[in-house]
This record gives sequence, C-alpha cells and structure tokens, in this order.
Amino acid sequence: MTGYRQILAVPGMAPLLAVSFLARIAITADVMALTLYVVLGLELSYAAAGGVAAALTAGLALGGSLLGRVLDRRGLRPVLLLTVAAQAVFWLSVPVLPYGALVGAALVAGLLMVPAQPVTRQAIAAMTTARQRRAAFALEAVQGELSYMVGPAVVILCAARLPPGAVAWGLGAAIVAGGTGIALLDPPLRAEGGSDLGPGTGAEARTGRAAERPPRREWLGARMIAVLTMACGTTMLLGGVDLALVATLEAAGQVSWASVVVAVLGVASVVGGLIHGALSRSLPTWSLLGLLGLVTIPAGLAHQWPWLCVAVACTGFFAAPTLSAVTDAVSRLAPAGVRGEATGLQSAAQSAGLALGSPLVGVAVDVSAPAGGFAAAGLAGLAAALTGRLLSRHRPSPGPSAPAGHQSGTGVRGPGPLPPGSRSPTA
Repeated sequence: MTGYRQILAVPGMAPLLAVSFLARIAITADVMALTLYVVLGLELSYAAAGGVAAALTAGLALGGSLLGRVLDRRGLRPVLLLTVAAQAVFWLSVPVLPYGALVGAALVAGLLMVPAQPVTRQAIAAMTTARQRRAAFALEAVQGELSYMVGPAVVILCAARLPPGAVAWGLGAAIVAGGTGIALLDPPLRAEGGSDLGPGTGAEARTGRAAERPPRREWLGARMIAVLTMACGTTMLLGGVDLALVATLEAAGQVSWASVVVAVLGVASVVGGLIHGALSRSLPTWSLLGLLGLVTIPAGLAHQWPWLCVAVACTGFFAAPTLSAVTDAVSRLAPAGVRGEATGLQSAAQSAGLALGSPLVGVAVDVSAPAGGFAAAGLAGLAAALTGRLLSRHRPSPGPSAPAGHQSGTGVRGPGPLPPGSRSPTA
C-alpha cells in the first residue's frame, strides 16, 4: 500500500479524489433519479422512464468528445462553469417540465454533464509520474466502482421517504456542489509546458492552451481505436451482467437477494482494482478484458444466489483492473494537447457500451434463458478484446511530427519497468 500512500500524498490529489467522488456518486445516480421521477412523480410507465434515460445517455455519449475538445482549447474553469450552470437549470426545472420537454431537456443535460470523470483522469495524468499512474488510475477505477454502488442505492432510499421532485433537486445540488468543488480546486490538466514526462503545476498546465494540438490523424489511429473499442466492450459486458444476474434471480424466485449479489460484485471489483494498482507490471489490456469475458460466461451455470455470488465475484475481480488499464492506455496514447478530447472519447465509448449492454443481454435472455445473458455479455467482452488485440498489432511508422514521449506507448506490452520504447498502453 506504499504506492497508494504516495499517490494520496501528491499535492492536491486527495482533495480532488474526494470532491470528484461526490460528483460521480450523483452522476451515476442520475438515470435512477429520473426513472423514479417519471414513474412515481409523473405516474407514467417504465417504458416512458426508459425514454428519458435513453435521452440522457445519448447526450452523455455525444457530449464527451465535445466537452473534451473545449477543455483542451479553453481550459477547466470555463467548462465547469458552463456545465454546472446547465445542471442547476435542468435539475431545478425537472419537477415542472411535462414529459415531452423532459426528454429534450435530458438530452441537453447529458450533452452538458459536469465532466467529473474525464477531468479527474486528466488531472491524475498531469499530477503523477509515469511509474505512479497505474496505482493512481486503479484508485480512480475503484472510485468509480464505489460510486456505482453508493449512488443509485442512496437515491432509492431517498425516494422511499421524500417526494420525487425533492430527490431530483437533491441530486442536482450534489452534481452542482461536486462541479463547483472541482472548479475551486482547479487541478492541472497536463504537466507543465504540456510535457507528459511528469507532474506540473503551472498556469499552462491548468489552462492547457500552451500545449501543441496535433492533427487528429496523428493520434486517433488503430491503437487508440483499439483502446476505445475495449472501453466500449468492458462497459457493455458489465452493463449486461447487471441485467443477467437480475434475470437469473427472478427465474429462481430470489430477486430479494439481488442487492447482496450486486454488493459482492462491487466489493470484488474494488479488491481486484487495489491489487492491480499495487502490482509492478500489468497484463495487456486485451488480456484483462479477455479474462473478464471468460470468467463471465460460466456465471450462467449458477442458479442460486450463493453460487451466483461466487460467480460474479470472479467477474468483479477483473472489472476494475480492466477499466484502470483502459484509462492508463488512453492517457499514454493521447498527446497532452488533445488529452481532453481523448478522455471524452473514452467516456463516450463507455457510455455507449452501457447503453448497448442491457438490450443485448435482454434479447439473449428472451430468446434463451438467463444463462444466455451471461454468455452474451462475456462474448461481447471477448469480441472487443480480440478486436483490440488485432488493432493494437498495427505499428505506425514513426514520423518527425510524433510528439516526444509517445512512441514509448506503441509497444506490445503493458506499462512496467521496461526499457524506453517498449511500453504499450493498449496491451
């Protein structure tokens, strides 16, 4: 745990993780809050609630890259001021909007969601050295898992005791507070002078305007597409697993145990993420995703909640490490001047995966059995891992315009104590 203590001792790191955790708890619960408001407040169907959730998710997927480009060009505080204001207006107006207007407003709110996750990832890359980043991104992945465990559960508990409109206001207040806190901390988004070689704290690091912005064709190549494909595949698998385990427990008449199984999944992911971050070397990203897919497929053989806990613990153990490896890969492949756009693309890919995972597994469950849902989720992960592996084998020819320090991210192995030029974030 010495590595984690060193990460938390980096100036500004602990406050950043704490404030971003508040924002991410609220953001992960936004779909649940809107679903409960539509069903309980407007007294409409779950299908209608799904329409609002789909609009918000579509906005998140579309807005990630857009906000990332603005972060690269304008800096942190203008983006946070814009998104915090947009979230305040949206959540205050939720209780007074008719359903049709709520769908449109949810799309805009998704487009202008406070970018807590991308900003945290960029700041981690800027505030840590290359040797610290695996542990730092492991903490970020664990933070994400904890937010998914806490956020929706808190909203459900509040909805049982408070009016749906009050729950929406409370959630909006938490998002606004988290975004405002990050703006006040104003963490650097890249190392001083735009370098990727170590942490920086200067004004250029905070605004990002001094860093050179290379053409997209120089960094959005086969290797970055491989990483984004694996990011999408990972969340597609995890989103599908949530639905598959509920379907399995429903078929067994044990739905009341769903919260226990989900908790085991989350705890196993936290443990796996912490272990991964403490290692001196990492497996290739495609291997981690492949293992995640392989251990997920046989989970469908478990028909009782105790055995399902064992099965999903295996899935969870590889979840946070895979997410952490994907984030590390993006940070290493993206030049400093476009890291905001790159992390935005990663968030968009992961949002798309979550949106696709549940329908894919739902179809598999409907046409076969709950076990088919786990198989579909696992196979989706394996397909993404294989695609990532094939794309990551492409070796671009070094050119004079390649930013210094980035050819070291084009090898075939994961980051570790290897000679310069042999590290690969996609591996």
